[in-house]
Amino acid sequence: MTSDARRERLERIAAEVAAGRGGVEELCAALGVSVATVRRDLGVLAADGRVTRTYGGAVTAGHATERRLREKEIANRAGKRAIARYAAGLVREGDVLIIDAGTTTGGLAARLRGVAGLTVVTNGVNTLSLLSECDGIDLVVLGGRLRHTSQAMVGPPAEAEVRRVVADRVFLGADGLSAHGISCPTLEQASLKSAMAAQGREVYVLADHGKLGTEPFPYVAPVDRGYTLITDADADDDVLKALTGDRVRVVRAPAEPPEAGGSARTAAEDAA
Repeated sequence: MTSDARRERLERIAAEVAAGRGGVEELCAALGVSVATVRRDLGVLAADGRVTRTYGGAVTAGHATERRLREKEIANRAGKRAIARYAAGLVREGDVLIIDAGTTTGGLAARLRGVAGLTVVTNGVNTLSLLSECDGIDLVVLGGRLRHTSQAMVGPPAEAEVRRVVADRVFLGADGLSAHGISCPTLEQASLKSAMAAQGREVYVLADHGKLGTEPFPYVAPVDRGYTLITDADADDDVLKALTGDRVRVVRAPAEPPEAGGSARTAAEDAA
């Protein structure tokens, strides 16, 4: 490989990491190179101070630029669908749920439209849109300030309202997940996620393998109680060992089986 070609590949890797796609497997798929090549190139970028190595990938030496919800939807669609499908299977008729904003949590919401007797408390505009016409679901939308990038309601009003709810199950989204907790772009989001987690009898973090072992943002939402991490089948064992402890249960959602006669997924499920 010529020096120009190698330099171009390093630039592409740096760009992928800056966009939040810093998992080794994601970089391999995007660049069409081997795991060994990606790891070697990440080492070069880390030595130059352009990225910081993490378990299973890298983040920018500063921090990632937050992507809009629509941009996040295209990353690891199959893994997110598998996670959403597994999470939906945990929900029972009559449950009170807190569903965080996000793409995978939105995929969960899309699969709940036929479940009667639910109460869903959410700060996510996508969940609101998906469930707004479901007469059998009591939909409670947390107030506050809308973050256009993530399509999430945040702020003191949302926190005050969620603290008045006792939920059977809480489903949290994540931009990154490390031993410190859930990585968040703002203090408001970190604070609201922690408040949500405190209100659930059962707490689940929905995070595909590309987010595991990463801290793309400077703020963190610790989940101080036990929770279940639902990830996809491609999650790396070593990464999971670094993340989990006695209070964390890990579930790998099985890949979605192929559908005979073509896909019958809804557009909402495909986007999640």
